[in-house]
Amino acid sequence: MNTSIIPKLLMLVATACLLTACQYPGPRRFDPRIPPASLSQDKLDTTGFTNHIDPALLKLPEQPFTLGPGDKIEVEIFNDLSSRALLTIGPDGKIYYQNLAGLDVWGLTLTETQDRLQKELQRYNKLKIEVTILLRGVESKKVWMLGRVAAPGVYSMTNSVTLLEAIYNAGGPLNLLGATGAGGTRDIGTIGMNEDLVDYKRSFVLRSGKMLPVDFERLSRGDMSQNIYLQPDDYVYLAPGSAQELHVIGAVAAPQTVPFTQGMTLIAAIASAGGIIPDAYTRQVAIVRGSLQAPEIALVDLKRIEKGLAPNVYLAPEDIVYVPFTPYRKLKQYWDVVTQTFVGAVAINEGARAVLPQQTAPPGIFIPLGSTITVIPPTPR
Repeated sequence: MNTSIIPKLLMLVATACLLTACQYPGPRRFDPRIPPASLSQDKLDTTGFTNHIDPALLKLPEQPFTLGPGDKIEVEIFNDLSSRALLTIGPDGKIYYQNLAGLDVWGLTLTETQDRLQKELQRYNKLKIEVTILLRGVESKKVWMLGRVAAPGVYSMTNSVTLLEAIYNAGGPLNLLGATGAGGTRDIGTIGMNEDLVDYKRSFVLRSGKMLPVDFERLSRGDMSQNIYLQPDDYVYLAPGSAQELHVIGAVAAPQTVPFTQGMTLIAAIASAGGIIPDAYTRQVAIVRGSLQAPEIALVDLKRIEKGLAPNVYLAPEDIVYVPFTPYRKLKQYWDVVTQTFVGAVAINEGARAVLPQQTAPPGIFIPLGSTITVIPPTPR
């Protein structure tokens, strides 16, 4: 190839990435035939993968707070104490106050709600009316804090918060003893996670069913380029560290997390998940290893292994094995399906564990059959 055109090609690729808001140039390949214990960095193909954060994710959102179902407001007419009332926005987005049949305030700011309420009340009064409104509770906008935080659960968002602020609002990473929430006196420039308790390579932020390219490992070291602003219904998951398990998903009888044992092979892992289902495409079984933000991926011909025409391959803790239903033409297509399935399943199961009583929460991570899981909260009308 003419080397003079290489810089131009690189410029075109970079421009296309910016225009399409692409996050992942593509996962790296690795050789699954090498036992994991003997893998070293110089044996991996490390070409062309970097983490890209859209600069817009780091900007303070300009959209003001708007009301939604479940939010509570206190309404009072000036100089009329008897008019004070605590109102809850109903599932239909309406409030009911005095003789008004129902006022739709879904999606309105407090100022807009005040103006609309004042205008409607004025229709029934000859004297000029002034209304005051105070926000007393937020239920319509929440962020899910899951995994290895001190207090997993669903947290209301009354204003814009960064990822670090949200982590400390949930008590901080679980390994920080005596975490008090909101950061306390700690420097929230880092999240100080211990990899024995929190695996930041497998931690993620999920938004509208898609994983955002946040590198928690860099964030834990104080890299503020990863400290994005959260949006309502985001899922933040701090993964447990030192997990001796791996995940088998896709076209198997019982997609699930299975215990890892030293020397575990691909055949053994798939057998632990109930084996291959009919019509699975076994010519290109994907094995994903390493960080969710800088993945390594191998495509393995399982059919040749089963026939003894190729050696079995070794797995490592936290590997994700994906048996496809159909072949894909590009490596990144496999990666997109794998992450959508795996990350979506984690969010579903950890979310259920956070909100359900302990005795009814599902044990471990169960990954449902299929490869099209999405976690997309209902959107306001």
